[in-house]
Amino acid sequence: MLLVLAGCTASGPAPVSDRSQVRNAAISGAPRPVTPQIAPSTNGLHTVQPGDTLYAIAFANGLDYREIAVWNHLDSPDRILVGQPLRLTPPPGAIETKPLNDEPVPRARPLTHQSEIREPQAVLLPYSEANWAQVSNARPVVAPVSVEPKPVATPAVAEPVSSAGSVRWMWPTDGVVIGHFGSAGGKGIDIAGQRNAPVKAVAPGKVVYSGSGLRGYGRLLIVKHAGEYLSAYAHNESILVKEGDMVTAGQKIALMGDSDADRVKLHFEIRRYGKPLDPMSHLPGRS
Repeated sequence: MLLVLAGCTASGPAPVSDRSQVRNAAISGAPRPVTPQIAPSTNGLHTVQPGDTLYAIAFANGLDYREIAVWNHLDSPDRILVGQPLRLTPPPGAIETKPLNDEPVPRARPLTHQSEIREPQAVLLPYSEANWAQVSNARPVVAPVSVEPKPVATPAVAEPVSSAGSVRWMWPTDGVVIGHFGSAGGKGIDIAGQRNAPVKAVAPGKVVYSGSGLRGYGRLLIVKHAGEYLSAYAHNESILVKEGDMVTAGQKIALMGDSDADRVKLHFEIRRYGKPLDPMSHLPGRS
């Protein structure tokens, strides 16, 4: 009662936190405020905004996140600061690096001719005391042995691993492919489906981006896999995992929607070292 009276007699209105908008948005299912949009850089620089991750910045600019980390002397790709300027081009004098596993696998070739086999030569000496003494003090002479030359075997070399050999992929959702890589699907493929249909992780990995900060992707998830692969899932109705989560192959990570899209669909991409790959070349065949 004393507290109530004190509040009534205090001069001026009491400070009130208005949460009606948040409560109404939660009830109506309105989307949460989005993070600032990450657009491809036009000047080779990007200033870190709230919600940015190095993976998302690299994704928007078609770069490998590790390159940006090296160019900006970052100790960890998971640590960037709001307001921090990042260069998106190599500094002067930088040497371009190329992953070793992108080089062709060396292959052994059979010899074009047989290796030479030299036989020991024997010398016939007439018997004499001098020759006997000479032979007794020399190394024993071994009778020549006929050696059949053997064909030179070619060492077995494993076939080159395909570009997706380190990852076993599965389809991210059911539906009809309506956009292919390089055409209507752009840098990935578009799969039409029903609203709130499950979207699944195509392989084990770590969620490195979850948000709506990339222009044209709506609510987006990016998952990092082994072998420096990334998979991206766009236009989701809702996202079920958060950044830093480890996911398993087949785990439901989002629900299909039409955020920032003209219809309900999943836009799906596979990238390696920042470069888009055709998902249809890596996903298993469908019956």
